[in-house]
Amino acid sequence: MDYAIIAAGEGSRLVDEGVTTPKPLVRLLGEPMIDRLMGLFLRHGATSISVIVNEEMADVQRHMEQLALPVPLNLVVRSTPSSMHSFHALRPFLTSDTCCLTTVDTVFREEPFAAYIDAFERSPLLDGMMAVTAYVDDEAPLYVRTDSAGMIRGFLDREEGQAAGCQYVSGGMYCLRRAALDVLDQAMEQGVSRMRNYQRMLVSEGLRLRAYAFDKILDIDHAADIAKAEAFLSTP
Repeated sequence: MDYAIIAAGEGSRLVDEGVTTPKPLVRLLGEPMIDRLMGLFLRHGATSISVIVNEEMADVQRHMEQLALPVPLNLVVRSTPSSMHSFHALRPFLTSDTCCLTTVDTVFREEPFAAYIDAFERSPLLDGMMAVTAYVDDEAPLYVRTDSAGMIRGFLDREEGQAAGCQYVSGGMYCLRRAALDVLDQAMEQGVSRMRNYQRMLVSEGLRLRAYAFDKILDIDHAADIAKAEAFLSTP
């Protein structure tokens, strides 16, 4: 499986709150977030890891260039207008039949992650399996509407999702197959922007997507989130 990490954001809220370390290098339990993700990926079938960072992150670029991994590590240095554009910048390296994409500040425990990857690999008829959680810890959550079988029927913004009684929000991690990458190309050609609009396009194109529930997934957006994430990871 090819793995990909979007680490191209500016982390402006962390900077505003006094965190001077670039977001991908913020440490959780002593380990940079981006290194923690790559370690997880290597333990769970990575055949390659691709990462995009923005052009201003010189420290992150140097960090990545000094790494020696047992699989190909592809680094893209580019500032993009949205996470969907960042995903597309990594597209040329995603050549396996399956890929897993996440943002660098997505925090989850390893045991449910391993089960998630296994569930996707055991579901060859699915075009995608999206990590979701009932734990809402986002300022602009994307609600995920599912049917009784757990298949995804829509991606809704906060007010619409709450009104529809959606149980889950997106966890910011996506396992995808080739058809979903083809839709990404279509989205770029049509001028679509934002990851959530790409996901909506997956639904409108009729792709087979299933939700996979994690008990909790956190994002690191604010300084206080760092201690929160460390406490979460330290809890059995």
